[in-house]
Amino acid sequence: MKTDDLIEMLSSGPDAGVAAGAKSGGALLLPLLAGLVASAVLMLVLLGVRPDLAEEMTQLAFWSKLIFSLALAAAGWLAVKRLSAPGARTAGLPFFLSMPVLLAWFAAALLLVSAVPEARAGMFWGSTWRYCPLLIALISMPIFAATLHFMRNRAPTQLRTAGAAAGFAAGGAAAAVYCLHCPELSIVFVGFWYLLGMLIPAAVGAMIGPRVLAW
Repeated sequence: MKTDDLIEMLSSGPDAGVAAGAKSGGALLLPLLAGLVASAVLMLVLLGVRPDLAEEMTQLAFWSKLIFSLALAAAGWLAVKRLSAPGARTAGLPFFLSMPVLLAWFAAALLLVSAVPEARAGMFWGSTWRYCPLLIALISMPIFAATLHFMRNRAPTQLRTAGAAAGFAAGGAAAAVYCLHCPELSIVFVGFWYLLGMLIPAAVGAMIGPRVLAW
């Protein structure tokens, strides 16, 4: 972002800064969509879609993990937009980011309590815990790069937090894409291992944010 644009944004107040970012957002929408498509293609090439996906889509558990992923992706994207402008309101972000997690953990706790003790470990570990978070993090890389590009063209001031938001939003979107391959259906599994997959790019974003988002 040019210094003159930043001065005009700041002189108009934080809300106007957000609005100005929204006006120019169309110019960067295409790279974001391209990043999402690239993440989907990466998943298809490396993993492929489950052959029984149509059958899985008839189960509530599939939609639970998809909604969980999309809700966190949306919350992450809200954080990205807010943190892209200096002085923007961020007080409500912890609520939006934590609510899907708390609801998933509450549902997971109910399932664990009602399950027989012998089944609880399997509900948590599943069969893919060793690589599920890493695959989500890997799939997130194209959309992660596009989101960082989006933020770099604005004026983030909390660079480490902004980088973490970019990584988390990308991780949420990647988790939604990964749902098309993942065989796990238990919200007990999803509420932990999917979240861990989103936190990996968030941690990377926090580390590289001060370097790549500096203006």
